[in-house]
Amino acid sequence: MTRWILSRPETLTELEQLRLKAILAECPELNALAGHVRFFARMLTERQGERLPQWLDAVRQDDLPSLHSLAAGIDRDRAAVIAGLTLPWSSGVVEGHVNRIKMLKRQMFGRAGFDLLRKRVLLYT
Repeated sequence: MTRWILSRPETLTELEQLRLKAILAECPELNALAGHVRFFARMLTERQGERLPQWLDAVRQDDLPSLHSLAAGIDRDRAAVIAGLTLPWSSGVVEGHVNRIKMLKRQMFGRAGFDLLRKRVLLYT
C-alpha cells in the first residue's frame, strides 16, 4: 500500500488504483496522509518550492501528529527547504564523494595507517 501511495497514480494498474481508492475511502487519516504525500511529491518533482507554506498550513490543519513533527522540522529551516525544492543545483556529487571516502575509511579501519588510507583515496578516483 505504501508503494501505491508513493507512486504516481497513472503508473498503477487499474486493480491497484481500485484497491487504493477503497482503502483510502475507509480511512480518512490515511486519505489525508496520501494527499499530503502526493502534494509534497509534486512540489519536489516539479520544483515548486514556493508552495511549501501552503503545504505546511494544510498539514497543520489535519490531525496527523507524525506529519506535524515533520512540518515543525521543515519549518525550522524553511528557507533552505524552499531553495532545495526550487533551485536546480544539487550537492549530490559532493555527497557521493564523501560517501566514497567514508566507505574507504570503514574498509581500512584497524588495518593500516593514514598513509595507506591517503593512497587509496587518491587512487580510487
